Amino acid sequence: MRQNPPAPQHGFSLVELTVVLVIVALLSGGLMFGLSAQRETAALQDARRQLDTVREALLGFAMANGRLPCPAPANLPNTDANAGKAPAPPCDTALQHGVLPWVTLGVPETDPWGNRLTYFGSNRFTAALTGGAQASFTMSTGVPPDNAGLADIRNLAGSTVAIETGAVVVSHGVNGAGAYRPDGSKIADGVGSELENSDADQTFVADTPTTAFDDVLVWISPHLLKSRLVAVGKLP
Repeated sequence: MRQNPPAPQHGFSLVELTVVLVIVALLSGGLMFGLSAQRETAALQDARRQLDTVREALLGFAMANGRLPCPAPANLPNTDANAGKAPAPPCDTALQHGVLPWVTLGVPETDPWGNRLTYFGSNRFTAALTGGAQASFTMSTGVPPDNAGLADIRNLAGSTVAIETGAVVVSHGVNGAGAYRPDGSKIADGVGSELENSDADQTFVADTPTTAFDDVLVWISPHLLKSRLVAVGKLP
């Protein structure tokens, strides 16, 4: 009996396989990029929520103690017994800058990217209480002419966002430029606007994150601070 020849077998050519692999690579790359962007968005939202909690913790400390806490020393490893603890007042000029005293406030040590939060606390609002007063400052503190030593906030364009603020807290974002690690070491400072948030002066930058600027900030105005102390009877 005559048999029919076997049907020809058709497979993928090298060109076809190459095209398929390229498509798979593009799809995988896009998926990974999308997942990475989602993770960064979630981390940014977490940082903002954390900073809102930190601001309330600072205000709560002030309502209980009549002053803001001094910044904690930035370069102590978290194995040190004094790490994360606010030194007793008075805070001298050098101690206006440090890291958030997370132990004193009962908040996490690090931001979503694993770095400590930079904290500026003006010595106008961190001084020790004297003479039986319930607060270390008065209703006129921070108001001209008694407004020296407070912080100013500007945006990336250089416009004023807030002036004469009593405290500023900075999360240095995904790149961590200028932040302190839990071991007490410091990540190299950034440049431009990011440098302003780690150079230990009274000028800070807050704005919508960009590819070149990813810091997230909160601050406490003298008005807000005083209103909270008035509410608990520590200021008239």
